[in-house]
Amino acid sequence: MFLFPESDFISFSSCLFQAYNIHVNGVLHCRVRYSQLLGLHEQIKKEYGNNVVPTFPPKKIFTLTPAEVEQRREQLEKYMQAVRQDPLLGTSEMFNSFLRKAQQETQQIPTEEVQLEVHLSNGQKVKVNILTSDQTEDVLEAVATKLDLPEDLVGYFSLFLVQEGLEGGCTFVRKLQEFELPYVSVTSLRNPDYHIVLRKSYWDSAYDSDVMENRVGLNLLYAQTVSDIERGWILVNKDQHRQLKSLQEKGSKKEFIRLAQTLKYFGYIKFDPCITDFPEKGCHVIVSAGNNELNFHVKLPNNQMKEGSFKVTRMRCWRVTSSVIPVANGTANPCSSSKCEVKLELAFEYLMSKDRLQWVTITSPQAIMMSICLQSMVDELMVKKSGGSIKKMQKKRLNGSIHRSDSQQTVKSPPLLDSPDPNREQVVKLSTKLSSVSLRGISASNSANDISGNDFHGNYAFEGIGDDDL
Repeated sequence: MFLFPESDFISFSSCLFQAYNIHVNGVLHCRVRYSQLLGLHEQIKKEYGNNVVPTFPPKKIFTLTPAEVEQRREQLEKYMQAVRQDPLLGTSEMFNSFLRKAQQETQQIPTEEVQLEVHLSNGQKVKVNILTSDQTEDVLEAVATKLDLPEDLVGYFSLFLVQEGLEGGCTFVRKLQEFELPYVSVTSLRNPDYHIVLRKSYWDSAYDSDVMENRVGLNLLYAQTVSDIERGWILVNKDQHRQLKSLQEKGSKKEFIRLAQTLKYFGYIKFDPCITDFPEKGCHVIVSAGNNELNFHVKLPNNQMKEGSFKVTRMRCWRVTSSVIPVANGTANPCSSSKCEVKLELAFEYLMSKDRLQWVTITSPQAIMMSICLQSMVDELMVKKSGGSIKKMQKKRLNGSIHRSDSQQTVKSPPLLDSPDPNREQVVKLSTKLSSVSLRGISASNSANDISGNDFHGNYAFEGIGDDDL
């Protein structure tokens, strides 16, 4: 079965002076004029030829009417979506650098050396010296250098934008992409609740073995596993909790992770409570992503609890849509006098049985993050199907990247404890800092909390169709 997922979600809104707000993955990314987009179009044509480039809205000699302004906005939005979803154009350095430059200009942040804090799963903050114009890959490499993480393991991790919640909870907003500048992205939010977190970016736990071969990789994975257990993302009963505590006391980190790998929801990302139309409209649901599936923990209108999973290999396609709805006490739209909020929905077409496809919709502010998770699962499955690996993916990505001039390279910090500056605060090795991670505050769950006996019925009957039929 073929998968046809959509790429990053790009939308436009009109603004003053014939400029347009470009929202990427639900967030205001930049503000551009028609002439800037036309310049990008001309560059793409010159580089890739007329046959590859989507149709661009033509110039108008006279002043546009309001109806024509809206028509042009819709055309530009379709154009940018088409470019982004094109496998050649959407991943090109030309397109991504355009978005990065526009993001920096919109936020009016000059290129200069700054210090950026990146959080680890155990709450430790890693400070790296970067340029404000450094892209996501640059920042990730700077963090890896600071932590002394080997280059061949960098591709196993990614940077995520996270919002801290009450009582230590956190909301994963999105995975930082190659078309954005992490410093600009987090700074422009002007909210201390948002920060950048380093977390593993693969789904197959078999890759854990590669990471655990290295001391720093082992510590990072161990800290993330402890954190996921503490926040309740991984289910642990009393006996398992006792075994984990015993392994911690012995300092057996690898054995701790191996045991955690056998637990329910290991390696999953858990999303905030939201709404779904499955199995009935208006159901409250907690969605988790992992093990090549979306897991639903649903509360039905009669208060009955149900649990079930939707395998990514059964999804024919998915899409993210947004709609602007007026609210009584909303935030004023910078381009409109009306008050409104944006509603995001993730909808996927699922093979419920051999001959029956059905659309399932999730209404959630994290719909785009869910879509990104689905996309990365598909990418990983396709790489494995072709006999590849994360290391091969990383090597191909690095070999295909465009090298920048020395003046544009990341300002990397020296390895830990190698600073020649005697006034610089000494940094303890990562292995020392993470060795104190413990299972504090875990409420050991029991069998009453495991509702696997109340699974959905009907979505597992797929006779004649294998999970490998991608």
